[in-house]
Amino acid sequence: MNTAVAPSPPFTALDRCDRCGAQAYVRVELSTGGELLFCAHHAREHNDKLQEIAASIQDETGTLVSTPGSPHHDES
Repeated sequence: MNTAVAPSPPFTALDRCDRCGAQAYVRVELSTGGELLFCAHHAREHNDKLQEIAASIQDETGTLVSTPGSPHHDES
């Protein structure tokens, strides 16, 4: 018998960090059941403990991109 595991749903802007309410980029499926959502900051802060209790971790922090400020053009 083959058991397929359903993929985790993609993150949306409605997914919020369970710790602070910021947009979530990390989903931790617990080995005991249930899931936790974290922003990148709190996922990094609690990473060691999460590794111990997680059945799986979906990390989409790689989609975060820093946006440089617009270049200053001297038009004089």
